[in-house]
Amino acid sequence: MKIGVLALQGDFIEHINILERLKVKAISVRRLDELKDLDGLIFPGGESTAIASLMHSFNFFKSFKELVQTGLPIMGTCAGMVLMAKKITHSNIPPLGFMDMEVKRNAFGRQVASFETELIIPTLGEKPFPAVFIRAPLILDTGPEVEILASLDSGTIVAARQGTKLAIAFHPELGSDLRLHRYFLEIVATHKLIGQGSIQTGANKTNCKVPISVD
Repeated sequence: MKIGVLALQGDFIEHINILERLKVKAISVRRLDELKDLDGLIFPGGESTAIASLMHSFNFFKSFKELVQTGLPIMGTCAGMVLMAKKITHSNIPPLGFMDMEVKRNAFGRQVASFETELIIPTLGEKPFPAVFIRAPLILDTGPEVEILASLDSGTIVAARQGTKLAIAFHPELGSDLRLHRYFLEIVATHKLIGQGSIQTGANKTNCKVPISVD
């Protein structure tokens, strides 16, 4: 399994560190040729305006949209989630439109308003997930094919999935809980098996548990 992490700006190294802990081959993606033969791709947190500008400068937009047509599994965290949306409220950032959702940038305020909380994410089990929100976005609305994975007590949506795409408003890469990355890798593994004709399953469900070891 080979996972790329977009490394134009943001906390990409933290994602790579977690993938390496899970014994998965991870590469920093800074050039178009580094998108070749990926099994999955992660858009990290950072500054969404800066990342979008750099993606344009390096001509990534067209290639990303072509990869989406193949069903490539993609996970976006914080700024990465913003870029994956179909619509970004009150923003001039051009969205990639990977998921049928509308998001709002910096929805919780400035850096000083950052916070941590424990989220119940049923697909990960009963144990709460420690979520770190830093100038985080939120999901305002979703289309019928989007599965809501987690919400705050207020009802604010902070994690969702559509097929092989996973959007997370917070920073799972900044903590020690590996379950969300493991969940993404299960999506990747299932997609690979479907592509190989090994299994037949619905696009919105993960029925494959991959044996990922942790050091």
